[in-house]
Parts: sequence; structure tokens; C-alpha cells
Amino acid sequence: MKRNTLEKYMVFGILILSIGLSACSKLKSKSSDTSSKTGKSYKNAGIKVASKIKRGPGPGLIAIEGGTFVIGGSLNQDLGFENDNTRRRVTVNSFYMDETEVSNLDWMEYLYWLKDPANIADKEARAELYYEALPDTLVWRRPLSYNEPWVTNYLRHPAYQDYPVVGITWVQAQEYCKWRTDRVNEDILRKKGYLEPYKKPNAATTTATAGQTNTTTGTPAPPAVQPNPTTPQTTPFNTTVYLNGQGNPEKGKNLKNLAVQKGVAPPNHVRVEDGILQEPYRLPTEAEWEYAALALAGNTSYENIEDGKIYPWNGMGVRSAKKKTQGLIMANFKRGSGDNMGTGGWLNDKAAITAPVKSYVPNDFGLYNMAGNVNEWTGDTYRKLSYEEFDDFNPHRGNQYVDVKRDASGKVVTDKSGRAATTAAVSSKKLSYKEFQEQQTKLAATTAGSSTPTPAGQSTTAAGFDPDKRSVNQAGVNDGAQALYDQGISLVNNKSKVFKGGSWNDRAAWLNPATRRFMQEDESSAEIGFRCVMTLVGDPQVTSKSGKPQFRKPKK
Repeated sequence: MKRNTLEKYMVFGILILSIGLSACSKLKSKSSDTSSKTGKSYKNAGIKVASKIKRGPGPGLIAIEGGTFVIGGSLNQDLGFENDNTRRRVTVNSFYMDETEVSNLDWMEYLYWLKDPANIADKEARAELYYEALPDTLVWRRPLSYNEPWVTNYLRHPAYQDYPVVGITWVQAQEYCKWRTDRVNEDILRKKGYLEPYKKPNAATTTATAGQTNTTTGTPAPPAVQPNPTTPQTTPFNTTVYLNGQGNPEKGKNLKNLAVQKGVAPPNHVRVEDGILQEPYRLPTEAEWEYAALALAGNTSYENIEDGKIYPWNGMGVRSAKKKTQGLIMANFKRGSGDNMGTGGWLNDKAAITAPVKSYVPNDFGLYNMAGNVNEWTGDTYRKLSYEEFDDFNPHRGNQYVDVKRDASGKVVTDKSGRAATTAAVSSKKLSYKEFQEQQTKLAATTAGSSTPTPAGQSTTAAGFDPDKRSVNQAGVNDGAQALYDQGISLVNNKSKVFKGGSWNDRAAWLNPATRRFMQEDESSAEIGFRCVMTLVGDPQVTSKSGKPQFRKPKK
């Protein structure tokens, strides 16, 4: 009897608990669609609040959890004050970084896209953009060295398709980052149905593989066949232009799911607020690059760095200390004068020039070749005394603040590549509405009948702008270096960009992440490549929370 009574109470208790959980669930669901400050339903106000998400890394990227470190702290020998990073503690925010350097295959995909009429209809613009994107393969030529085979083969031969691309200027690397951003976001929108899906490749494009010749057309096949949209593109997709409600008149199946504010014409476009699009790809800052190369997170326990590093790996030397790989060289570099690869029959780093981008052992962040193989461009403008003036959070020198250029109707003005044109920022703070109207009137008068953007940094005083209201250019326009350069005294100017990491043709000292050198943004070398990064938005914590003490989060 007692047992039956107990069972009844248990069933009753479970039922009450279930009802309570159901009510909590409904309450939670309701609260996510209701303003916590006004109590009004977002839906009734014509507002759609996207789920709070943390976008993962874009294709090719891995997460780098940020933190504090001593920039320049790993330097173990004096290479001269021009090439050293004087020690200073900074904090780098979390970000995403390419697992490998950008390869020849990656660059060939870029070139094939640029010369495809389906992507850029204007023949003259297409020819110019393609030519500007071509690497300078003549960087392999040396007056007293026979390197001619690499001039012809290094970029295009399939034997080198997974080797790092070289002969790329800083400017070309920046353009690639912009192109990559647009292709990734366009792909997201097409696959999710917000733009029309890709059409299936025709037989002519599917009969050939990478590096082979298409027997149907007689032309070389691209490294990766990317089908075109079902609707021919009049202009290439650009993220900024798209977010402004412009672009091709395409409609995807999911557009009906997008929220539209009441009283506003439907833009039929995904918004930033939807959290669907990725952040832009870009070059890493010098601080980000050095932080990622050291990967001290692998040597950290309870906020204590147990062992410092000289290279991206542990230890004082450049050889592996592990039993199975003992003595093997850890990176691709030049051991000494006349020794680029070791002795025949027992090559040390197994590479005469560069090596495939996934060679050797990755560092504790999972990044390959953060020392050796090729030096890598960073986004920073070089100054010998960069350490004297810096922010200790996300330090960077080279900001050039720009505004998106618009015509009188508010539409984004595009350049020859279909991207949003920009002009130098006119203010370091938000203008009053009256000032904004005056600015738009002057801007409309300036841009009337012209789609040519004003290069960032050039004066627009003819349009009535006050140059004194411009935000400070952190590239160092006021430090006198430009004047010295104009007088022929200094080689350092606002176009001098930092590269780091050491290359296949450098000695071991340059493998230290704290070393730094510079080259003009429009110059290239057989020893310099690059990789991209992406800003991580939201919670900077990347590593697993298991085992770490955490404050309890309040229930919604």
C-alpha cells in the first residue's frame, strides 16, 4: 500500500516538474523575442533579432586565442636596432589566421577568376585587373645564378602548386584579401539560398582536372572549377555594395525569411545584424603575427608561462629533440654560406628553395611555417622607433581611415573591379546631422558624373572639406620621415611595410619572431609571401572551458 502511494507521489512530482520545465522553456522562448527594457515584442515592432551566435573561422583559417605577451621578448641576439623589436608588453585580441601561407594554387584560382568573362564583363577592366594581379616571376633571376627554370615553372607548374606564392607585393596581397572576402561571402549567400544557387558546370569545364588541358576547349583548366550563378552577373559581387542593398537583381529562396522593418521598402538583402556574413580577410598586424608565431599558449598553465621560446617550437636550437625525429631540421632556412639543402643522400631541410606550405611541424596554435620557407607581409607600416609610440592593446601602425564613397542618391560608388570605392575619412567623430547634410551635398557635387574614387590620403579641399578635421593617420605622416625621404636622406616612408619570419634563403637568426625588416609596398621578392587573418567577433575565449573555473551565468 505504501509502495503504491509512493509511486503515485513520484509520478505526480515528475508531472509537476515537467510542467515547470515546459513553462520555463516557453518563458525562455518568449523572452528571446521580447525587449527586456520595454517589454514589447520585437516581432510586433517589425524587428527580427538574430540568434546570438559566434561566427566560426572562414575557409582556411584556425582560431588564435589572444592574450598578453612581450613583443620583442623572444629575441636572443642583437641583429641591429633597425631589425629588432624593443621589448614591450601588449595585448592581442583573439583572431583567426590562415593555417598555411597562401599557395600557388590559391593564387591561380584568383587569376582564373579575374580573367573569366562571366565574373567581369568589361574586357578592358578584366585585362587590367588580371595583369595587375600577376606575380613578378622575374624575382627568381639572379645575375650570377641559373634560376631561369623557376621563372617559367614556379607559379604554374603542378609540381609547385602547394608551394607558397612569391613575387607578390604588399599591395597585391591586400587586393587578394579583398577578393577572398567577397568570394567567401558570395558563396555563403548562394549556398544558404539568399542568392540564386550556382548552376551545374557544363561538360567542357568538368572534363579537365587541375593543371591539365581541357580537350574540349584546348585551354588550361583552372585549379578548381567554380560554377557560375544561374543569372549572369552584370558586376562582381562585393560585400559592401551588397550590404547597401545594391548588386545584381537576384532572388534566393530564403529571402522571404528575412525580416523587414515596417514602413521601409524590402531590401531583399542579408544584413550585418543577421550574423550570416564573414568578417573581411586582411593582412595580420605585426603584433598579431609575432604573437601567433610564438604560440606561447602551449607553454602556459594558470596564466604562468612555464618556458619561453626563441622560435615557434620549444628549445634553444633548430633541430628536433624528440626521439623519433631527433636531429631533423625544424624549418626551411639556409644553414650557412652555400648550404641551402644539405648533403645529397641526407638532405637536412629537404628543400632547395621553398617547401610545400604544410611542411615541418606546426606550432602550438597549429600554424605551419611561421619560421622559414618565406618571409610574410604584415599590415604594419615600418618605423625604426615603432616601440616609442604605441597602444598596448592591438598595436598597429598604418591605419588609413576611409569612408565608403556614395553618389547623390546614397548608392555606393564602385571601381573597375566592382568593389566599393573609398575616400579619406573627413572626421574622427560622428558629425551632427547638419554637418552630415552639408558633407553629403559637397560630396554629391564632387562625385557627380564620376565613378573614380579619391585615393585615401589625398586632399579633397576643393570640395570644401577641412583637412584639419581628418582623423590622424597612424602611418606616421607627422613624424618627419616622409620629408627625410623626399630629401634622399631616409629610405623609410609611408610605403615601407614590415615583413617577418625568415625565408628559405635566410640564416637561422631571422627565424626568431621578434626580428623585423621592411620593403616598399610595391616591391616583391622570391623570399616573401603572405597569409591572411580575420577578426574574431564576440567572446575572445577560444580554448575549451572544461577544467577552468567559471562564474555561473544568470538564467535568461
